[in-house]
Amino acid sequence: MSDATTHLLLPYILAAQAQKHVTHNEALRILDGLVQLSVLDRDLMEPPGSPADGDRYIVGSGATGDWAGWDLNVALWTDGAWLRLPPRTGWRAWVEDEGLLLVYDGAGWVGTTPAALQNMALLGLGTTADASNPFSAKLNAALWTAKTAAEGGTGDLFYTMNKEAAGDDLGLTLQTGFVTKALVGLFGSDRFRLAVSADGSTFFDGLSVDNANGIVDQPRLPRFKAYTNYDNYVGVGTWTKIGLNNTDYNDQGAFDAANNHFVAPVDGTYLFGATLLYKVNSSTTARMRGRLVLNGATEIRGSLGEISATHVSLATAIWLQTMVPLTAGDTVELQGYFRVADGYFAADHTSFWGCKVG
Repeated sequence: MSDATTHLLLPYILAAQAQKHVTHNEALRILDGLVQLSVLDRDLMEPPGSPADGDRYIVGSGATGDWAGWDLNVALWTDGAWLRLPPRTGWRAWVEDEGLLLVYDGAGWVGTTPAALQNMALLGLGTTADASNPFSAKLNAALWTAKTAAEGGTGDLFYTMNKEAAGDDLGLTLQTGFVTKALVGLFGSDRFRLAVSADGSTFFDGLSVDNANGIVDQPRLPRFKAYTNYDNYVGVGTWTKIGLNNTDYNDQGAFDAANNHFVAPVDGTYLFGATLLYKVNSSTTARMRGRLVLNGATEIRGSLGEISATHVSLATAIWLQTMVPLTAGDTVELQGYFRVADGYFAADHTSFWGCKVG
């Protein structure tokens, strides 16, 4: 019969043994040293100078002095002497100076952090995951970096997201106070979309890219083309606003047909152009001018044009184009002017157009 237990090597009290308390106390001393094992350090190769009773260490490789030959064993200071406790497979130890939990695998002490996590139902990092968000993280920064070629990688990094079918949604939702303010991805189709919202329920597409051909569209871009469907009479020597009462298109309602001017919906840089065609019932020398005016008062630099010709036999027209920075609420209107003889700006051929470009 063995005189010690199998796993912890605790001494048995033998039959007819004298001073049984010695053996019993020895077993208690070993139990006290091993149960809920926590060591101060795992790197020392020689005993510390002034240990306290109960101090425990995992002995480092190449140990000397009283620890010689005790590599990777647990050293317990008790009753004024070092007690050697050889580890067995499966022992766990908390290393206090590193805040690290180790396990003995039969050959050495290894970290308990698993090398792989597979088929987990929930994972919460700094917060609690649930069925709606099986992976949840609450943190202030995150890093993804490529595995380098020197580490056996390629140096590349791809973050792949996949959806089942074209009609499904795939993308990022960007929120403030858990209210969605922007969507980036493939929503309801395979077109790339960037959409924004003020309330998390109504969304506006700011950018859309056709995945079939790469054509980019800005669905909410302010743009318009207005024209007159009647001949605008203008006398000699007076700048006059052209009445443009129809639009071929008027995205975001930026052109105010009731007041015959464009109203900037947002701050930005805008590109404008216009065509003015002179009309009169008899042959005459026409001298025609056109310009774009900011807020009904200021001529926009670069928008003034003038032309002269003998009308009826010739088509007399001006084409204007310019770019200008506007503040939300600014207006731009088209004005015309005649010298020498009065006349009309022709219906259908007199137009004004523009869009936001920056």
